[in-house]
Amino acid sequence: MYDPACGSGSLLLKSEKILGKENVRQGFYGQEINLTTYNLCRINMFLHDIGYDKFDIALGDTLTDPLHWDDEPFEVIVSNPPYSIKWDGDANPLLINDVRFSPAGVLAPKSKADLAFVLHSLSWLATNGTAAIVCFPGVLYRGGAEQKIRRYLVDNNYVDAVIQLPENLFFGTSIATCIMVLRKSKSVDKTLFIDASKECVKVTNSNKLTDDNISKIVETYKAVRHSAQGEAAVEESTDITIDSASELQNDNQYFCKLVDNSDIEAADYNLSVNTYVEQEDTREAIDIKVLNAQIEEIVAHEDALRKDIEKIIEEIER
Repeated sequence: MYDPACGSGSLLLKSEKILGKENVRQGFYGQEINLTTYNLCRINMFLHDIGYDKFDIALGDTLTDPLHWDDEPFEVIVSNPPYSIKWDGDANPLLINDVRFSPAGVLAPKSKADLAFVLHSLSWLATNGTAAIVCFPGVLYRGGAEQKIRRYLVDNNYVDAVIQLPENLFFGTSIATCIMVLRKSKSVDKTLFIDASKECVKVTNSNKLTDDNISKIVETYKAVRHSAQGEAAVEESTDITIDSASELQNDNQYFCKLVDNSDIEAADYNLSVNTYVEQEDTREAIDIKVLNAQIEEIVAHEDALRKDIEKIIEEIER
C-alpha cells in the first residue's frame, strides 16, 4: 500500500482498517515533503500498532525526488495530494524524460501539479492494482496540457471511475472535490461516473459522509463495474448474480452512468461528472391552461370588488 503525499498517514491507516492488517503483508509506504508531518506520520504508524518493519515513510519531494523506486509497483495507492501547487514542470528538462511522465507526452502545468501526482501514481500502480486519488475539480475539464494528459489516460483506458464528492467536506477547503479511480486491467472501454454531491449530512458548518453514504457509493461502484465486466466476459460467473449495467444505471440515472470512452473523446476528454450524469429536475410542473384560468378568475373577482367599493363610496357621498 502506498501514498505519494501521505501527510500524517491517515489514508494509509484508514485503508489498513478497511482491508485488514493481515491482508497488507508487504507493508505500508509513503512519502511526505514536510518534516514535521513526516515525523507525525511515523509516530502514527507506531501508535496504530504498525511494526517498524511493516512501513517505510520517506522524506522528500515525490514529484522530483521519489524515494521508493525499489519498492514499486504497488497494488493499492490512496492519496489526497495538495491541490494545484507549483512544481518544476517544464522548467526542469529532465522531467519530460522521466518514465512516470513521458508516456503522456506532456508535463502538468508548473502552476498546477495535480495531474503530475496522478501520473506518478499510475506509473507506480501494479497491473492488478487500484489507485484512488482525491483531485481538484479543475483537472477534469481544464484545457492545454491537462487536456492532453486526460486524453492519454482515457485513450489507454486507465480511468476506471470519477466520483463527485459534496462540497465543504475536507478541512481547510470548501470546494467540491472528486475521486479519480485508476486501474490498468480494465476489461471494457468504459468509465463510470458517480454523482455523490448530495450524499452527505450537515454537521455544524461542514458536510460529512455517513456510513450509509459511503456504502451507497461503494456498492454502486462495485455493482456497475462487476456487471460491466460480466457482460464483456466470455464465461458467466456462477457465484455472483448481478443485474446488467444498463439496468443498474436506469435505476440510478441521476446517480451514476457508465460512459463509453469514445463518448468522452467526443466531449474533448472532459471528465466532469455533471457532463454525463443527468441532474434530476425537481421543479414543479405547471399546467399553463389551469394557471391562466386561475388568473382570469382572480381578475374577474377583482373587478367585482372594485364595483362594490365604488357603490359604497357613492352611498357615503350622498
